[in-house]
Amino acid sequence: MKRLAIVSHHAVDLLNFRGRLIRDLAAAGVTVFCLAPDYDAATRARLVELGAEPVDYRLQRTGMNPLRDLVDVIGLVLILRRLAPDVAFAFSTKPMVYGTLAAWLVGVPRRVAMVEGAGYVFTQSGGRLGWRRRVLRRVVEVLYRVALGRAHRVVFLNPDDQREFIDRGLVARERSVLLGGIGVDLQVWREAPPALDPVGFVLVARLLREKGIVEYVAAARLVRNRCPQSRFVLLGGLDSNPGGLSRAQVQGWVDEGIVEWPGHVPVRPWMERASVFVLPSYREGVPLSTQEAMAMGRPVITTDVPGCRETVSDGINGYLVPARDAGALADAMLKFLDDPGLISSMGRASRRMAEERFDVRKINETLAAWLWE
Repeated sequence: MKRLAIVSHHAVDLLNFRGRLIRDLAAAGVTVFCLAPDYDAATRARLVELGAEPVDYRLQRTGMNPLRDLVDVIGLVLILRRLAPDVAFAFSTKPMVYGTLAAWLVGVPRRVAMVEGAGYVFTQSGGRLGWRRRVLRRVVEVLYRVALGRAHRVVFLNPDDQREFIDRGLVARERSVLLGGIGVDLQVWREAPPALDPVGFVLVARLLREKGIVEYVAAARLVRNRCPQSRFVLLGGLDSNPGGLSRAQVQGWVDEGIVEWPGHVPVRPWMERASVFVLPSYREGVPLSTQEAMAMGRPVITTDVPGCRETVSDGINGYLVPARDAGALADAMLKFLDDPGLISSMGRASRRMAEERFDVRKINETLAAWLWE
């Protein structure tokens, strides 16, 4: 019987991003250990229902504390030695680095890492990098180079990240593969008619500056000056990352009447009540939220940056705009308000694209093969 250890930085991400893969592998007879640092009773129970074995480990998700991180790596080594998996599969920055290194130290026979996005330190901030961020980038590059050099295969979601990691010497070309998105369950995220009265826009993301949330709010303010009946929803929770927005800042936008902010809530009901999905991010892997919106038949406005541009054929299923340009974002929004017929026609194109490119069943077949080969 094959044994797989999946190392994550969030227990809920195992459900949201790997749930279908875990269920299918467990059903095929694979023993799946799911390592996460922040289990609660509900998440643990849901993973058990999928057929996995939840495993706790320690990880400081944000920031860098060398002593604490060393202790965390030692903890991972001890856990992986006890579990004795045939394959270690790690995703997200810290688990990818420390999980892969721990698996190498233990001698796990096969080690697979997934780069879901270049991360905070490689995302252009729009200005000159400060010395702290330059130092952090150098440190992260060294960690990536050491860890990914010990992976048998490194999976990328978009070609820009793959090219940058190869060009920077962080991963060997022959060990890298391109997946093209983690995929969405098309049976769960079914096509639904868009809400048109009023026309509403929705952004789903962690509340980080690099997700383009400030530009989204600025564009909403411009659009509402011309079309006060239009609706703007912001879904997502506060985050402790360096680019995280404050509660006071977000609440101020709500009090101003620019956006609605339900917080971190189930996405599908809000997507059903939306007309257009918006993600003006500075850089992504290939965002799952956009894939879900496309599967539901929503047109997409997103930025012409790595990861985001993979989800839109400009003028077909939505519009690409420059990053950090609230004016261009507002202009794209106004196109749907001026011609609401675009919402349905572009939404249908989004669904077709989701079926062609982002069917999780096909994507998981490819990923599962890479885990064992």
